[in-house]
Amino acid sequence: MMKRSRCIGFGVCAVLALTGLCTAQTGRAAETSEGTGAMPTLPQIMQVIDKASAGDSPEQQAEWSTPVKLVAIFTLLAILPSVLVMVTSFTRITIVLGFVRRAISTQTIPPNMAMMGLAIFLTLFTMAPTFYKMNDQAIGPYIAGDMDSTQASLAASNIIKEFMLRQTRQTDLARFITIARLEAPKSVADLPLHIVIPSFIISEFRTAFEMGCLMFIPFLLLDLVIASVLLTAGMMMLPPAMISLPFKIILFILIDGWGILAQSLSLSFR
Repeated sequence: MMKRSRCIGFGVCAVLALTGLCTAQTGRAAETSEGTGAMPTLPQIMQVIDKASAGDSPEQQAEWSTPVKLVAIFTLLAILPSVLVMVTSFTRITIVLGFVRRAISTQTIPPNMAMMGLAIFLTLFTMAPTFYKMNDQAIGPYIAGDMDSTQASLAASNIIKEFMLRQTRQTDLARFITIARLEAPKSVADLPLHIVIPSFIISEFRTAFEMGCLMFIPFLLLDLVIASVLLTAGMMMLPPAMISLPFKIILFILIDGWGILAQSLSLSFR
């Protein structure tokens, strides 16, 4: 039965590690007393689960362990798409890929499924160091029994927060600190996740649009050249995009566009 309780804690820890919704700050534990009416945090809930698992008899554990396990699993499955989009490199990659397909003027080639598949595997590639670090410092020690669920969840959320802070602009962090009317922390590592996550998302949007525009400009210049040639030749009724499309594809292939694009996206997160 102890294995079942540990599986429950691991499922809750995985949910927290993926979502980064833990409200505790690094190096400063949240202190809340009973009867204050404050909303309980996820680490506090997991402490209650751990205590209940340790104190219940095997018969009592068998009654509630399976429902809790199912809740953790279905919660993880429900929030996984949002987490993948918002707190990883997926957002930047998908936006840049969308810009490139738009610049080449191939509306449905590559198809959406292929583009999403490429974005997912590039996300796994760029996030691999972070995931390995989470496994070594949070999930692995928790499974081995060296950490309880609260410590593992805090360690995992701090690793996710460290990744996001490396990609977040200081101006975006300052903007949300001002909006939330918080005092300036001594270190950015002390910022809560409800400040870091929106700042990270806004920074990712800006970076993705900058990269997308840089990829868009060469193809736009090619369109202008083709349009000028057609206008000079008197073929004003012929759509320039129809003529420039094969030249765009040939140019993209000759410069190994997909390889350069994948390399640029991967190195942008270093």
